[in-house]
Amino acid sequence: MSLILTSTAFRDQEEIPSRYTCDGDDVSPPLAWSGVPSAAKSLVLIVDDPDAPDPKAPKMTWVHWLLYNIPPTATGLPEHVASKNLPQGTLGGVNDWKRTGYGGPCPPIGRHRYFHKLYALDTVLPDLKHPTKARLEGAMKGHILSQAEIVGTYER
Repeated sequence: MSLILTSTAFRDQEEIPSRYTCDGDDVSPPLAWSGVPSAAKSLVLIVDDPDAPDPKAPKMTWVHWLLYNIPPTATGLPEHVASKNLPQGTLGGVNDWKRTGYGGPCPPIGRHRYFHKLYALDTVLPDLKHPTKARLEGAMKGHILSQAEIVGTYER
């Protein structure tokens, strides 16, 4: 069985409802997963937008959310999850707004793609003290057992 990531808020390659964006309540969408490998010791979630600032001429990948050390027994995250109700042991990284936690889609121009990527790791990562995406990916290197993604889109 392979790792599968889904959301009841949107389907893969479909529009993210405005509730989960800066035009709405800017809360995280519900996410669910299955097929976590039995050898997994932790999970990592990275949500980013490779179309920033303009999908016709992207210049960077904007990081919206980083979570790591999610227990492999977790089966998802509820809507509007906050640090106080994350699965025990889960740690957050710094997004491109320079804060931890979820920051929803807020594209300045055009329709952007938002990649929600889940990784199963063969280790529990050390406390990286609110890492950037690059630092988190560096720590994950060589430890990825499986990965899944769902892509949502949004245009203002």
